Amino acid sequence: MIIHHTSDDTVGEALGTLTDPRRAVSAHYLIGRDGAVHQLVDERARAWHAGESKWGANTDINSSSLGIELDNNGREPFPGAQISALLALLTDIQTRYSIPKANVLGHADVAPRRKTDPSRYFPWKTLAEHGLGLWCDPPYAERPVPFDDAVELQALGYDVSDVEAAIGAFKLHFLADESSRVMSDHDRALLHCLIQEKAR
Repeated sequence: MIIHHTSDDTVGEALGTLTDPRRAVSAHYLIGRDGAVHQLVDERARAWHAGESKWGANTDINSSSLGIELDNNGREPFPGAQISALLALLTDIQTRYSIPKANVLGHADVAPRRKTDPSRYFPWKTLAEHGLGLWCDPPYAERPVPFDDAVELQALGYDVSDVEAAIGAFKLHFLADESSRVMSDHDRALLHCLIQEKAR
């Protein structure tokens, strides 16, 4: 399941974009700021939401995931009603398809060189508290030494053909940090914790 924000200011604008054949972009679901859920593509069909992307060994995310767009311009918090509707939808999909919690991702996670959605305002911790996505809270156990940032990011799933972009996506998702592409020891301990959580 790949989560996006639309970058639009209204759900009407987003619906126009996602249903216009000339735009060649689509998603399975769009959730409005008010929590209204719009199904745009049948779950059994391929939607064009991820573009050039990769997670682990998977290089065809569009064919193996459901895309969920959130009506949000990327510069604002996500309303409670919208997140409640998202949690209900994700839980339903996860139950029906037995999707591992580690496979709830953001567009930036699978396309770190191109995308930054959902933004730093997205409440990943809230999702993880409902079994949707990975999360670790400090204090973290000490990370092993030596520690290779690229190898460990790849172990979590990131495409490390551009290591700086992968670091940026990792920090956006797990630290709500969109300003740095440098790993600190704190970040490395968090990454190590997430890899252990993924293996459970």
